[in-house]
Amino acid sequence: MLTPLRRSLRFAREYTIITFGAALYVVALKQLMLPAGIVGGGVSGMAALVYYATGGVVEMSYTYLALNVALVAIGFATLGRSFGVKTIYGIVAMTVFLQLFPMPDAPHVQSPLMAAIITGILCGLGLGAMFTQGGSAGGTDIVAMIITKYRNVSVGRVLMWCDLFIIGSSWLLHRDIEKVAYGYVLMGVTAYCVDLALSGNKQSVQIFIFSKRYAAIADRITAEQHRGVTMLGGVGWYTKQESKVLMILARKSEANATYRIVKETDPRAFISVASVMGVFGQGFDSIKVSKKRGPRLPVFHEN
Repeated sequence: MLTPLRRSLRFAREYTIITFGAALYVVALKQLMLPAGIVGGGVSGMAALVYYATGGVVEMSYTYLALNVALVAIGFATLGRSFGVKTIYGIVAMTVFLQLFPMPDAPHVQSPLMAAIITGILCGLGLGAMFTQGGSAGGTDIVAMIITKYRNVSVGRVLMWCDLFIIGSSWLLHRDIEKVAYGYVLMGVTAYCVDLALSGNKQSVQIFIFSKRYAAIADRITAEQHRGVTMLGGVGWYTKQESKVLMILARKSEANATYRIVKETDPRAFISVASVMGVFGQGFDSIKVSKKRGPRLPVFHEN
């Protein structure tokens, strides 16, 4: 049970990270993407199209806010109240930053390709930071989070497919295939960086510990890290002696604490660590599969 102080600190940390992610995203849009005349994906890309079409008369912030209103209602209904609150906060923060951050007098990056790459990196890291705290920048991000709630599909890939049409439609406005290509580069880099940020947050490791003091190590890991420990039986082929092996599945961020426990308990212990593709179950990720109906079997009736 979290104390009120720890609950307040966690609340402040979550919303600080969401605010930072929104600021990073908007900086990339206004300082790099718009001066280069590139269209990105999502609602921000649609807002950029309106901005270009009106010659800058209609600010991105107005279009961005208007398009997100309907999608927020869907987020509330599907993803729950906590996600909806954080999404509303992210949208408001993005809108405020779009109003506050000025456009540069001259492009910071002269090459449109470099502008697209740098924008994609900053946008991806910003979105990834928001996603790790259960927030969102709205728009197609809500669609991506809804799909990943029920399917084991990467968020970046969902965003990529959602944004193909938006970026491709910029050709009707600019009639410049190069800018469309730059938009796709931006989209790909953003998707990759989102996945990188999320997988880094959820990556797990499998640790094998070989030690004569296995019981003391297992007790400390269970008590201090609150992680399950599995004890396996083994035989050292060189010595022909039986030994016990501890297997622990933990988040990558928890690995250093495990190393410390092992070193303090038995400095001569042998440790093997490997990254795993995914860990599903209590304390980790949940399995998300579609419920498919099996083939119908013939029914025989007695006469």
